[in-house]
Amino acid sequence: MTETTAAEWPSLTDLRSRLTGGLLTAADLLSACLRRIEEVDPLVRAVLALDPTAREQARESDRRIAAGLARPLEGVPVLLKDNIGTAGLATTAGSRLLAGTPPRDDADVVVRLRRTGAVVLGKANMSEWGNFRSTGATEGWSAVGGQTRNPHVLDHSPGGSSSGSAVAVAAGMAPLALGTETDGSVVVPAALNGVVGVKPALGLLPSRGIVPVSRVQDAVGVLAPSVADAAACLAALTGGPAVRPAPARGLRLGLWHGRRMPGTVLAEVERVAGLLRAAGAVVVPVELPWEAPPLIAGMEALMAEFRVGLDGYLAARGGPVTSLADVLAGNRDDPVELELFGQELLEQAAGVTDEQIAAAAANRARARWWAQDAIAAVLAEHSLAGIVAPTSEPAWRLSGGGDPPTRNTSTIPAMAGVPNVTVPAGFLGDLPFGVSVFGPRDTFVALGLAATVEEVCGDRRAPRFPEA
Repeated sequence: MTETTAAEWPSLTDLRSRLTGGLLTAADLLSACLRRIEEVDPLVRAVLALDPTAREQARESDRRIAAGLARPLEGVPVLLKDNIGTAGLATTAGSRLLAGTPPRDDADVVVRLRRTGAVVLGKANMSEWGNFRSTGATEGWSAVGGQTRNPHVLDHSPGGSSSGSAVAVAAGMAPLALGTETDGSVVVPAALNGVVGVKPALGLLPSRGIVPVSRVQDAVGVLAPSVADAAACLAALTGGPAVRPAPARGLRLGLWHGRRMPGTVLAEVERVAGLLRAAGAVVVPVELPWEAPPLIAGMEALMAEFRVGLDGYLAARGGPVTSLADVLAGNRDDPVELELFGQELLEQAAGVTDEQIAAAAANRARARWWAQDAIAAVLAEHSLAGIVAPTSEPAWRLSGGGDPPTRNTSTIPAMAGVPNVTVPAGFLGDLPFGVSVFGPRDTFVALGLAATVEEVCGDRRAPRFPEA
């Protein structure tokens, strides 16, 4: 079986050069993605739906290229997480209740994506409702798409909630994918599947038209084989600057171990720190606080934000499901939706009171200021450019009975609204290991630091599937 994987995709710069130079057509590039999906998606179940207009989109790109009108992502196929609205194409958030009523309009970020010349390839599976349904949920599972699997070890978790987006890029089904993150939903699956994941600064990309978890903390992110490719995608979508690695020599970085990470993870992140020091960087051990009151305030805000945001989204979208109450009732009547785990988080959100909704803005502000101050204090105390940390424990075995408690380092940067970039940095056995880079408030500055980490200690390998 011929393999085309994240480790083997040409860079976006090279793809653009081949497309505009006549060495490759957008139609042929799309066909390569479709063949790869046909070959390996039955093993990993990352792709929910293919866009029936994709071939015409590719032909239009070829016509623009021939006319000398190529745009920044002209002809590049991109998969979208299935909570990102696409006009006329299923946008389910993994729920069967939304499967029959696609949105009337594209989400704002999809409007931008189309303006770059990218080809919308289709929709990727995800943890249902952004993994905000049950404390006993299994990441990467949805009632619409079933269980997405890690392409490196098929009986292990892909993480979530942008599961399919990360797996599709890792398995070579698309050179780029978009995901979304409230807390960890881009960077964790990226790390678990061995690709780059970028959760940009809050508000860099628009979130209108996306099935929300929290309208004030959700961020659209990018999953790509390399930092350069992710940065090129973000630059095309935002008009941002080109990104180059910062010089490693003299670069001051903090090393945070996270909270209660297993010894194997700590050893791996220390190995990464050693490589950075050998390249001339100054790496300083740091600690970030973990205080209950602001964390509880953030969760209380999240419950109210979810209830208000989802009710508003569903009412505006129309169809048979127009409120969270409708979702709860529909799940109870569906033999598939509650087959594996419950919906206690949805029920808790439905019980949010008017007083809790009124207090949400203050709770969110308290949590955000605490997280921003925590990061700023560490950077200032040690004169650091950024912080490096293990993104997550490696992928865990799928059991079908919910995920075990796992640890990651995404919460503080997510609450602070600062960019967070994870870079593949090694393997623990056959499972990828990623390190996160965060601290700067500017996404493109953070990408420059991540590019340095990638240059010094990046380790991205293609998954090896059984012969078809």
